[in-house]
Amino acid sequence: MQPGMNDALIRAALARARDYPYPLPHHSYHWRGGAVFDFDPALTAGRTPVLAVGSNQAPAQLTRKFGHDPAAEIPVQRCHLKNFDTVYSAHIASYGSVPAMLQTAPGATVTLFVNWLSQDQLPVMHETELGAGNYHYGRLDDIELTLEDGGGALQSVHAYISRRGHVMVDGDAVALAVVPARGRKRPARTTAQMLELAHARLASGQTLDGFILRLIDDAPFRCQCVAALAADAGAFSAPYAIVAG
Repeated sequence: MQPGMNDALIRAALARARDYPYPLPHHSYHWRGGAVFDFDPALTAGRTPVLAVGSNQAPAQLTRKFGHDPAAEIPVQRCHLKNFDTVYSAHIASYGSVPAMLQTAPGATVTLFVNWLSQDQLPVMHETELGAGNYHYGRLDDIELTLEDGGGALQSVHAYISRRGHVMVDGDAVALAVVPARGRKRPARTTAQMLELAHARLASGQTLDGFILRLIDDAPFRCQCVAALAADAGAFSAPYAIVAG
C-alpha cells in the first residue's frame, strides 16, 4: 500500500476487495443521499432502466458513485431475469475485486435490480463502468424480466456488458454466490474465494493479502493479471446492441 497507510486502512482495502458486491437488500428501495428509503414506482417515470448485475445493486456502491451529490436519488427495483445469471468477469477492478458480468444461463432465473437513472446520472455511471474499457453499455432486447413491486415486465433493458468475457474455471463460468438464482447449474463462489483462485493462478509465490494489495497499488501488474484471465475467457453469448463504450 501507499507509504503511511495504517493497519486500519489496509484492512479496509482488503475488505472492500473481498466483500464485493457488498450487502444487497432483499427488496426494492429508493437510494437518496447515501440512505435507503421505501421504493415508490412513481419515481421511475422519465428515467432509464439500467440492469445492475454486480455492486451497482448495493446501496454502499451507489453511495460511492453518487454520494458526492446530496440531491441525488435513484429508484432501485428488484427484478427476476429468466435465462441469465451473474458470473465473474475476466478482469480485476482498481480496488482489487473480481467484478461481475451478465451471462446467459438457460433454465435459470437470476434475481437482480434495475437502477432507474436520470439523464444526469447516466454519464456518472458510464464514467465508473466504461472508463477502463471493461464493459460496453448496451441494450438487451427480447428478454423476460419481471419487476417486483407492481412494476410489470420489461422486454428490453440497458446493461453494462463485459468486453473481457467471464473467468473460466474448470471449463465454465462461476456465478456470484451472494446473488440468488433459481435453476442455477454453474458453481457459485464468493469474491473472496475467486481472489484465492486468482492468487493461485497468477501469483502463488506471494501471500494472498500481498497479492490483493498489489492488485490495488500496481496498475501494470493488475493489467498483466487481467490479460492472463482474459486469455481463455468465455465471451458474453447473447445478442445486444452497443449504445456506448
